[in-house]
Amino acid sequence: MSSPIPPEAGSETPDGPLTIAQLAALAGVSTATVSKVVNGRADVAAATREQIEALIRTRGYRRQRRPAKTAALIDVLFHELRGSYAIEILNGVEEVAREHRLGVVVSELGGRHVPGQDWVEEVLARRPLGVVSVYSGLAPDQSDRLYSRDVPLVQLDPTGDPEHDAPSVGASNWNGGLSAARHLVALGHRRIGVVAGPGDMEAARARLDGFRAALDLAGVPADPGLVRHGDFSIERGRDLAEELLRLDEPPTAIFAGNDGTALGVYHAAARLGVRIPEDLSVVGFDDLPKAQWMIPPLTTVRQPLKGMGAAAARMVVGLAAGETLPQQRVELATELVVRESTAPPRR
Repeated sequence: MSSPIPPEAGSETPDGPLTIAQLAALAGVSTATVSKVVNGRADVAAATREQIEALIRTRGYRRQRRPAKTAALIDVLFHELRGSYAIEILNGVEEVAREHRLGVVVSELGGRHVPGQDWVEEVLARRPLGVVSVYSGLAPDQSDRLYSRDVPLVQLDPTGDPEHDAPSVGASNWNGGLSAARHLVALGHRRIGVVAGPGDMEAARARLDGFRAALDLAGVPADPGLVRHGDFSIERGRDLAEELLRLDEPPTAIFAGNDGTALGVYHAAARLGVRIPEDLSVVGFDDLPKAQWMIPPLTTVRQPLKGMGAAAARMVVGLAAGETLPQQRVELATELVVRESTAPPRR
């Protein structure tokens, strides 16, 4: 690895972000080598790459101008690609992309929530207009590498609590949970189970918090023994719902953290001979297309997934054009859709 060398006399580096030439002088390498690292080229020794990346992290990188070869692409990163959730979001992104004559590149993490370094290198090599990260998160150094190259990043349904200045898009999850609980309480349910999403996911926590708030406002005791934390999958929803339904005093209603979990609740009920809604009311969250075709059709909280994808894409386009976003956090409204899976409890 080349040892850092001081810049020549009279060419002291500024306190702010550095140009490629200034980075090269500090790292003791050629400007071509720094340019390769900045642009995601793979043909640089690992030790040299890390030295230059460390300088960029600590000092910053200043482009002289936006490169003319930026690709007319939006990169969309999913933790996994399955089910209608991803399709609805992609429909929204592609709607905006067509308006602006942009292409869409889709990456999938196979169920993981943080990409590897190879993904970052691929993005930098493509030089897209920007990145939409869906239900996944980047490590701080990965985000820094995108920002330092002027590649905007917008988080959609972030897995954790995004930094206050990080652009993000979500739904009014708290209000959605509130409306679900109010609906069940109004029907007369008092012993209500919950199969929530992951406890470390911002959206899942908000749905559960809103649900609990509605119970508290209605004077209905929240029983912690009726709450389970799943992973938004059908299989886990089925297993946890079966736990609840096998209790000595099973719940008369279950609020599922998403529609996939609700489908799992349906399977558990069928396995145990529990009728929906006669013996058990079920409320989901998402209102994916399959919800209206479940038997019986599912009462659920609609979140505008296509609108969320479109909002994230518009934020990317605006940031790439150098615009200041009117707000860093966009939250779209949810709505309770009442169908046939809920009814008053049996007396």
